[in-house]
Amino acid sequence: MKRISNRSTLAARSPGAVLALSGLMFLTGCATIPEKNIHTEIAIDAPPERVWAILADNASYAEWNPYHVRVAGELSEGSTLDLTIHKPNGAVIEISPRVMRNDPPRELTWGGGIRGIFFGRHRFVLFPDGESGTRLVHSERFSGVAIPFAELDAIEEGYRGMNAALKARVEGAAHGS
Repeated sequence: MKRISNRSTLAARSPGAVLALSGLMFLTGCATIPEKNIHTEIAIDAPPERVWAILADNASYAEWNPYHVRVAGELSEGSTLDLTIHKPNGAVIEISPRVMRNDPPRELTWGGGIRGIFFGRHRFVLFPDGESGTRLVHSERFSGVAIPFAELDAIEEGYRGMNAALKARVEGAAHGS
């Protein structure tokens, strides 16, 4: 099991590569900062308030969430969280993002990093879907010169797994399972 921490970022492990890429972008006049966008969606047969109740109960993530297995901290804007992530490729990552937005029962966003080098914004947005359903949009936008060197390939699969587990948890709770 490979363990990665945001305390040993790419910039810390490969400062020469990041500096070289930054210098090349500056010298060539390249104003485009690399980015990667991940976007997943799932329909859940429950109202947004019920989905939100489980999504916002971060203390229970270990019981149902195969991707964000630990999310410790208060979900209030400006608070720092401590996350443990189990990626589908076997990597275990520990990060400490800040809560950027908490708008119940609509949006939860956390993120962090160093803008221009490596920055991520992770969003859960809940939309009413029909009379009693919810469409969860689970996405992340990464940007910065270190993006081409970061291991981001397994994230979408992880988000899809989390979405399916959230759906099962919410719909199972709604049906008394």
